[in-house]
Amino acid sequence: MRRSRHGVRGLAAAFIAAAGALLFATPAAAAPLTPVPELDVNRYVGQWYQLAANPAPYNIDCARDTTAFYTLLDERNVRVENSCTTFTGDRRGIIGNARVNDTAALHVSFPGVPFQDSLDGPSNYIVTYLANDYSWAVVGDPTRISGFVLSRSPVVSDDAWREIRNVVEASGYNSCLMLTSPTTEGLQEIKPLCAV
Repeated sequence: MRRSRHGVRGLAAAFIAAAGALLFATPAAAAPLTPVPELDVNRYVGQWYQLAANPAPYNIDCARDTTAFYTLLDERNVRVENSCTTFTGDRRGIIGNARVNDTAALHVSFPGVPFQDSLDGPSNYIVTYLANDYSWAVVGDPTRISGFVLSRSPVVSDDAWREIRNVVEASGYNSCLMLTSPTTEGLQEIKPLCAV
């Protein structure tokens, strides 16, 4: 139990530091996040593992194995099922909807979540980078407050981590404010992406 408490404290401290830095480090005049020119939703659906993310209140208790599973409902709607293992070892999740507004710009909504419960709305999920083979992606909201590195595999090589960091930084994110997301088979610790 001691380890769990220290893990939560460490994560809470990292979250507070990163959240504060996000508020003050992102230039207000920065150009909005740019979507990839083409997204084949049929290839994009399926299982994704979160490898790194900007800290957010809704994921602060996620200790490891954060996943997203996307299922195509129709030409404009995708079922979103996000889940993670918490510091207490419980699995928790939420189900929502992603509505395609433009090629790689979607509006993600979750019933009962304040400001995110409407099926229609502005794009808050921009696919800004997508590997040619759809093996990994960088997504976020237009202002870069949220940001996620998603991968089809929970394990990536050291070379892949370097490439991920380069892409994250080229997309306008501060890689020292994005934290890694542990996976059972892969990276085991939470630390700034710039330190990987």
